[in-house]
Amino acid sequence: AKCQCKVVPRDRTNCGYPGISAAECKKIGCCFNASIPSVPWCYNPKAKKVKKVCPNDPYTRINCGYPGIKAKECTRKGCCFRAHPAGVPWCFYHRVMEE
Repeated sequence: AKCQCKVVPRDRTNCGYPGISAAECKKIGCCFNASIPSVPWCYNPKAKKVKKVCPNDPYTRINCGYPGIKAKECTRKGCCFRAHPAGVPWCFYHRVMEE
């Protein structure tokens, strides 16, 4: 994404090798901007912003506990807890979503 390449010149971390082309730089998943001399032109993009969410669909839950686990124990493990519906894990892992 373009916004991930908006890195101020002093914060750029080099990604590639001296003389790398824009095409080669992008091919390895990096950003290229040759407008400022003496800073990396091929550099690492900003990390994507992500957030943890508890999935809404009970049938996509990935078990994080064991049968009969208590809500307190589940959340202590850092997982989601919803005691419904029957037949699916009540203690389950978060999903990571891009913001």
